[in-house]
Amino acid sequence: MSRFRPLLAALVAVTFLAGLVTAVVPTAPAAAPAPADTRADAVRSLLERRARAVLERDGAAFAADLDPRADAGFRQRQLDLFRNLADVPLAEWGYALGDEVDVSALARPDADEVWAPDVRLSYRLAGVDAEPGTQGMAYLFTRRDGRWYLASDTALEPLGRRTWRGPWDFGPCRVLAGAGGFVLAHPGGEDLAARALAELDGAVTAVTEVWGRAWARQVAVLVPASREEMTALVGPGFATGAIAGVAVADRVDPGTRTARGQRVVLNADSAGALSPSALRVLLRHEITHIATRGDTADGAPMWALEGFADYVGYRRSDVPLSGAAPLLAAQVRRGVPAALPSDADFRGAAMELAYQQAWSVNLYLASVLGEPGLVALHRRLARARPSEVDGVLLEATGGGTAELVRGWQDFLRRAFP
Repeated sequence: MSRFRPLLAALVAVTFLAGLVTAVVPTAPAAAPAPADTRADAVRSLLERRARAVLERDGAAFAADLDPRADAGFRQRQLDLFRNLADVPLAEWGYALGDEVDVSALARPDADEVWAPDVRLSYRLAGVDAEPGTQGMAYLFTRRDGRWYLASDTALEPLGRRTWRGPWDFGPCRVLAGAGGFVLAHPGGEDLAARALAELDGAVTAVTEVWGRAWARQVAVLVPASREEMTALVGPGFATGAIAGVAVADRVDPGTRTARGQRVVLNADSAGALSPSALRVLLRHEITHIATRGDTADGAPMWALEGFADYVGYRRSDVPLSGAAPLLAAQVRRGVPAALPSDADFRGAAMELAYQQAWSVNLYLASVLGEPGLVALHRRLARARPSEVDGVLLEATGGGTAELVRGWQDFLRRAFP
């Protein structure tokens, strides 16, 4: 997540793994339900045709499996989705079926049978994703005259099941590519997309200089065109006007230390208003989260995660400490902080000051340990449970949390005389 100020951004691994339900519902007493194996095979074949049509850009084949009696709005949205994918660099696109539960309330009198299987979309963006990400698709299928069709992707919403929406659900996608990845935007978002692309290669290089080459070094930056799209991509908790950018992921595997479906999502309103230097730091901050996400565990201290991302973001910039951390400068004039910022401080009214404090802690650690030492410490802190932080600091610096705070306080007194 990135709050709206010239040089801020924060990690948010947002996982969109909404489950779906499955069912067979006899809706016309005169027609017998299809045998389960036949039904599953037929729908699986439908989804295979749909995936092939997307990858081969075959509009006629894509449209052929849409229920001819489905809501006209649904059919139009599906045709728009297909056209909106035209410029998106897809390496993979496929679907998988899951288990079944009863959803008899979804019976449709005009169909021989309906089925709502657990469907997972698996897709991979070319040049960016090493492995495909997966998303839940709340599809409803209908059988008419012996043939299965896709009839809806919203009918399961009363049951709490929703279809994941990608950028292609919100308008034509325009892709600007560079050596470090690409920026995907919609008509009207060309200016911010061009600005982001101009910074992307340099941002990837800057992150690699600090973190090393053991990450994908290819990033997809998304520029939503609306609040609705921003919410779909990052969740309602982070789609606010005050947040300039968010780093998201479909899934993180702690065992293999990998993350799938990682994206940087920019809030067009707030990110578009940033100065060139602010946008540069924002992208470097968020891309740091992309690079380090596989090595980050739940529960790691926010002052380490966010402060390190800001360290990389501001590194080699011409922004003075007092200019980038005015709230911290004002605090130090009244008296140095008594403790490291808590995780709770990174939410609500104290958030801005917490980020500035966390950045300065990482600057202090770099001054003591050197940059390689800071990176080594971050790798350990990013996987540390709260109870382990003091021990990690003791091994890396020779002192625990109390010693770190005292050294940091002295650093602040020197930095803000």
